Order: sequence, then C-alpha cells, then structure tokens
Amino acid sequence: MVAAGIPEPVPGHLNKLAQAAFQMLEETSQARAPDGSQITIRIGIHTGPVTAGVIGEAKFIFDVWGDTVNTASRMESHGVPGRIQVTEAVREVLLEDYHFGGPSIIEVKGKGPTRVWFLGMPKKPADGYV
Repeated sequence: MVAAGIPEPVPGHLNKLAQAAFQMLEETSQARAPDGSQITIRIGIHTGPVTAGVIGEAKFIFDVWGDTVNTASRMESHGVPGRIQVTEAVREVLLEDYHFGGPSIIEVKGKGPTRVWFLGMPKKPADGYV
C-alpha cells in the first residue's frame, strides 16, 4: 500500500502517486519469478480523507485506514494485472493531465455498482519521476 499527501498535504500528491504507479508497472515488467514467468501487479487508486496515526504498544507502526483506503484496495483487487484502475474521484483530479480508458461498472463490496476507469499515459511528458 502507498499513500500520498500524508501526514502533511503535498501539492500535486495525486499526480505524483500516478507517476509512482507507472514506475511500479515499469519495474515489475522487467522482473521474473523464480520459474522465469513474468511478474504482474494490479494497482488501484482512490482519493479522499483518511485516518492516519501510529498504532501499537510494543511495536509501533504508522498506518492509515478508513473508507478511502478500503475503496483503493477494492480498485486493486477488482483490477486487471498490468493496469491502474481508478475511481471517478481520481479521474476528476487527473483528467487534464492523463488519458483514461473506460468507464466500466464493477460491483464493489459495500458500495454496489461503481464506475471505474483505467489510468492511461500522461497527456504531456512528465517533468521527472517522483
């Protein structure tokens, strides 16, 4: 799991997260499993408020949770290997900067029918990687 814009807001955090997702796809396209087969990953992105904090008594860990995290997880688990599946909220923020495939409607646990998109390549070359 990756989170952007926390614990402090970061300008353009969703765009930086999209760039990181493309880098993850690129890196895994070069990786092979021990048997030589290609490794593929699914990536899901959602945006919204989260609860974040340090949890634990003996071993501390910074964690995030809430509906936004659950929705992002559903985008990944209902996604397609080698693709980045996003919600309408993500599409609205990134629409000027990226191409999108879709929409399609998927059944999301706890939400019902949900419109989703595949994140496509940037409309213009990125200034650099995150």
